[in-house]
Amino acid sequence: MIAIIDYGMGNLHSVRKAFERMGAETIISNHPNELKKVEKIVLPGVGSFGDAVQALRKYGLEEVIYQHIQEKKPFLGICLGMHILLEASQESEAVAGLGIIPGVVKKFEASSHLKVPHIGWNQINFRRLNCPLFKGVDDASSVYFCHSYFAQPKDNMVIAATTDYGIEFCSILWKDNIFATQFHPEKSQQVGLKIIENFVTL
Repeated sequence: MIAIIDYGMGNLHSVRKAFERMGAETIISNHPNELKKVEKIVLPGVGSFGDAVQALRKYGLEEVIYQHIQEKKPFLGICLGMHILLEASQESEAVAGLGIIPGVVKKFEASSHLKVPHIGWNQINFRRLNCPLFKGVDDASSVYFCHSYFAQPKDNMVIAATTDYGIEFCSILWKDNIFATQFHPEKSQQVGLKIIENFVTL
């Protein structure tokens, strides 16, 4: 069973549809008792870092996420769900992140040739070839992004893939049972579905 966390800030139904297409049995929930029983958790997210973290704390989900990760169960963060794992964000400097991955979230600097937000298809460049999400996925595959901020972990060893958008930023994060993507796998056609399948079959 895979739980997709509902904290009011995610494209839940498109995420659920993609996971079920890849054979997963899913629930959408914000109830801690339900979430404690599942094998895997997905944390999607669209919107503000501060609002998202405060919503998780409002529903009592922060401790659920910590416990799930400490029990070595697979966890996948998507877009904003990736940012929340870090310690802080330039988007909401007064709100602390979960701090599970040391590092901060920074904003892209707009320029004459780079628009912010970064929207559209771009390549992922593998840094750690043994990442389980990469099974059957080619290096330099294109996936779909929509974001103004990017994660900057302190430890480069947790960066599984990068993407170039004026700067090289972390597009896939991997540490033990923790996975996170800056892009939206549910919107990334066959490549995204394969990444989802790889998480489902872990």
